[in-house]
Amino acid sequence: MKKHKIFVACDSSRINKIKKIIKNTNTKKIQVGYKFDFEFFYSKNGRSFIKNVKNKIVFLDLKLNDIPNTCLAAINSVKDIKNIKYMTAHINGGIKMLKTIKKASGKIKVLGVTVLTSLDKKGLREIGYSKKIKDIVIAQAKLAKKAKLDGIVCSAKEAPYLKKICKNMEVVTPGIRMPGDRKVDQKRITSPKEAFRRGATSIVIGRSITDGSIIKNFNKLISHLN
Repeated sequence: MKKHKIFVACDSSRINKIKKIIKNTNTKKIQVGYKFDFEFFYSKNGRSFIKNVKNKIVFLDLKLNDIPNTCLAAINSVKDIKNIKYMTAHINGGIKMLKTIKKASGKIKVLGVTVLTSLDKKGLREIGYSKKIKDIVIAQAKLAKKAKLDGIVCSAKEAPYLKKICKNMEVVTPGIRMPGDRKVDQKRITSPKEAFRRGATSIVIGRSITDGSIIKNFNKLISHLN
């Protein structure tokens, strides 16, 4: 069980809710980290709360995607938050942007974001992509490796195709739902167990844990992975 690493998505702007999530997912049975996105980071006191999270794996999911100098400034602006372990950047930003972020990241591990799990073939066509999702993600993973990123973020649907490319990289998979849960706004989803079977080194799971009884949902996840 301890080989499983999960990131609980702290998707809320309310500090009391985040405190509850962290308190009720404390366990030694699996590795647990906490993913903070725009919603909480930009909320009132969100940044200072993250800065003071102690003895936890902190994943700052800002998905940087801009010209290299702007991304460099963004990285430098969070270096006072000493406990950040992971940070994300969109691979679509290109090799120069990725290399700039990686060079400036220091001890922060940089994960390259591939095709968002909210997109399917139709959604990609609407923004101008004609290739299959699998082929786009493979190309993006190769670019992330070239930029010497520490890992990638991709749907578990594509993870099996990346085993050779990402041999020495972390593969983090969002779009995780417990069996029977609704898809909501994500299209390419899998169960936690299936994601690890397909090659994920860690998963990101949110509403399946944080909606309703956190303790009950979290124990259900642990039983599912056992």
